[in-house]
Amino acid sequence: ALPLTPNGKLDRNALPAPADEAYALAAYEAPQGAVEIALARIWAELLGVERISRHDHFFELGGHSLLAVQVSSRLSQAVGIELPLSTLFARPVLTDLAASIVELLSRSGPQQLPSIAAVSRHEPLVLSFAQQRLWFLAQLNVGSTNYHIPLALRLRGVLDGRAWQRSLDRLFARHEALRSVFVATQGKPRVEVLPPDAGLPVLEHDLRHRADAEAALLDLCQEEARTPFDLARGPLIRGHLVRMSNDEHVFLLTQHHIVSDGWSMGVLLRELSQLYRAFEAGQDDPLPALAIQYPDYAAWQRQWLSGERLQKQAQYWRSALAGTTRLVLPTDRARPAQQSFAAATVPIVIDADLTGKLKRLSLQHGTTLFMTVLTAWAAVLSRLSGQDDLVIGVPSANRGQREIEELIGFFVNTLALRLDLSGEPSVSELLERTRRTVLAAQEHQDLPFEQVVEIVQPPRALDHTPLLQVMLAWENNGVGSLDLPGLNIEAASEEI
Repeated sequence: ALPLTPNGKLDRNALPAPADEAYALAAYEAPQGAVEIALARIWAELLGVERISRHDHFFELGGHSLLAVQVSSRLSQAVGIELPLSTLFARPVLTDLAASIVELLSRSGPQQLPSIAAVSRHEPLVLSFAQQRLWFLAQLNVGSTNYHIPLALRLRGVLDGRAWQRSLDRLFARHEALRSVFVATQGKPRVEVLPPDAGLPVLEHDLRHRADAEAALLDLCQEEARTPFDLARGPLIRGHLVRMSNDEHVFLLTQHHIVSDGWSMGVLLRELSQLYRAFEAGQDDPLPALAIQYPDYAAWQRQWLSGERLQKQAQYWRSALAGTTRLVLPTDRARPAQQSFAAATVPIVIDADLTGKLKRLSLQHGTTLFMTVLTAWAAVLSRLSGQDDLVIGVPSANRGQREIEELIGFFVNTLALRLDLSGEPSVSELLERTRRTVLAAQEHQDLPFEQVVEIVQPPRALDHTPLLQVMLAWENNGVGSLDLPGLNIEAASEEI
């Protein structure tokens, strides 16, 4: 929080020196200047921009909704205030946003926001709300592989096998989520954590001398995809290292969704790269210790999302989704009586020219590229269905606290966005409606989707999911790729 003197003025002597020397120390003479410096630091870190001007525009610099959530999270630590996302969207220029923050501070003062603390490992560990949902679904569909997260990489070059296994074992030891198993007593699940020295299980296969190596690899991949996890025994992550030739390997990694998500894949690949580089060079583990673990977050979530905060979020979703109807799209065959989850993909490429136009349209209307594409998707669905009241599901990273950004674990949530296309709105009006809907949903994103369903109580049926039948997954979580010395690495999933 901003350091203040007893008479309520900014304590200049208690402020750290600015990271950017372009900011004069005189900026500290007023809260506005101090907040601008705090904002500039946060923007520079999140946007990857070296220098930030007072007159820079967050979205013109590459900001989007997910980064806006992270800005809000960091501001809560820096100046002690929970900034509504709508404020950042309404005043995206740094100096204007700083003025809004100072105004909020003058009205309410800095607030002590709750932090996530480590809990005792001598007491039973609870599941997060998301984990509880997947555990329950697993009991209904024993042996299901619907919630596997696969990764297939082709590594060309000289692989240091010992450094590779050591890196995987260190990741396994580092993140308690990956070592979590889920046991039940009288139908009530709890988390147990496998010992850190258990090691990440990796089976090795040598196909170098087989003429049908690629076919054998395909069989191995299909067998891996069909093999379920045992949630009570674990581990819930496993690997296969397949040697295709002296200088080519294929690495298969499978995780259960109950211990990981899309954002986690980015953390995993980034840390695996750092660990392998260090171990291959004969160095020690370069990663800083984690202050908290996923079980700490799960305990915090259940305590934090309660009382008045829970009621406020529940009331928002009860009101926002009251009276929704099922999306009915024209199909060439009848919907099966029970969902089969059989699927296919149809790739559609939006080229650079059209993407540029969409970005310019977004800036003109104060929306993100995601909001603009969501609006277009809603318009298409409305035209196909003849309905003007639509609910579209959107995965949310749900990483609003700074402490959990570097954790592997199951944090992702689903937001049910209700879009109003009634009254033949113009493009401008429809974009504004979408913008309001998205921002309001993101400001109430903490309530797990399964609890939203229980609150709204839509009609249930086995042939469709409750509340929503279509989703838009905007994958901007920066999964990235491995960067390993002496190796050329490519995704192998499309080949096999």
